[in-house]
Amino acid sequence: MLKRRAQFLKMNSALRVPAGAFLLQARDRADGDPAIGVGFTCSKKVGNAVARNRAKRRLREAARLVLPARGQPGWDYVLIGRRDATAAREWEGLLDDLRRALDKAHG
Repeated sequence: MLKRRAQFLKMNSALRVPAGAFLLQARDRADGDPAIGVGFTCSKKVGNAVARNRAKRRLREAARLVLPARGQPGWDYVLIGRRDATAAREWEGLLDDLRRALDKAHG
């Protein structure tokens, strides 16, 4: 899990894949560690703290369900919530967005 600011700053130079309800950033760490790193963020544009936390909870659960099957070992991913999209997107659509974004990132 990505938690420190430095980890998120490294992701700024990563591959960016727009995914409808969110933006996916993906980067190969190339450090030999097979773990999949994941982080979540929402800016204040998404809304107040309640709205940001709801969006991040949805992204966290989608990543928990999809990343073990579609994520690549040794990669880091950051899911960035979007205003009026992440919290409002229907659940199956959100999962499909993540699957398509991962396929595009590794395609």
